[in-house]
Amino acid sequence: MFDAKKLLDQFLGSQVPGAGGSVRDRAGQLGQMAKDNPLATGAIAAVLLGTSTGRQLGGSALKLGGLAAIAGLGYQAYKNWQAGKEPQPADASTAATAEPQLLPAPEGTGFHVDDAANSADFAVILVRAMIAAARADGHIDDAEREAILGKVRLAGLGADAEAFLEGELSNPVDLDAIIAAAKSESQKVELYTASRIAIEPDGRAERGYLDMLAGRLGLADALIDHIEATVASAKVV
Repeated sequence: MFDAKKLLDQFLGSQVPGAGGSVRDRAGQLGQMAKDNPLATGAIAAVLLGTSTGRQLGGSALKLGGLAAIAGLGYQAYKNWQAGKEPQPADASTAATAEPQLLPAPEGTGFHVDDAANSADFAVILVRAMIAAARADGHIDDAEREAILGKVRLAGLGADAEAFLEGELSNPVDLDAIIAAAKSESQKVELYTASRIAIEPDGRAERGYLDMLAGRLGLADALIDHIEATVASAKVV
């Protein structure tokens, strides 16, 4: 089985697998689809699926990369919600220069990358959740699927990762299994956070998908508001 944590690190980190250099330096070498969604700067689903729904992670979230970024954003939102704070929406006028300070979640919170909740198996679930979110609008044809798998080959992720992603793209989304795998509160928060990173809720399908996901995970509306605000503050446009 492929290393899902490594997969998340590669696609949410700041380096382009197999190309060398930073994302901003090398994005132009990876083709037209990469111009729209440069490898490794945004959510794995937005990158792999070539969608326009994802946005790039910036600031310290980009520096953390991978599972640590998903868990860190989820922990920050969860902590602020528990403390009774009001969500702080991103300021569009300063989004380009803002540098949200995101630290790794502490050990023992359920959000730390080495906590039992963030096992290799759950990392696979997060990858599946992000792909499912990016498929919410139903627009992935055969040509797009082949282009996606071509990116996977370019990135050198290995045959197991390619087979896994091909299956996720070809088979119906098993949302019941994805949701059932999130058993703890931290896992539910991370699953929603990963899905929210993958897409922007500026269309009816995307907003409806996220609302449905929040309801099925049983997350409080106020907590969802915090996740929305936290993820938005970590993205660049």
